[in-house]
Amino acid sequence: MLAARCPGCEYVYEVAAGDEHEGFAAGTAWADIPVDWCCPDCGVREKVDFVPVEPERSVA
Repeated sequence: MLAARCPGCEYVYEVAAGDEHEGFAAGTAWADIPVDWCCPDCGVREKVDFVPVEPERSVA
């Protein structure tokens, strides 16, 4: 999975970008995110609730 979206608040975790604030370096695979991790924006949804999505493409 290259990206996953929280169904509650629309936060998107993208593997290519990671999330430095959460301690996940760019390239951290979704499978390497801890099972008990919760959405950093809303704190309501857990990893299991996230929905696979296509990563956003930057326009160059």
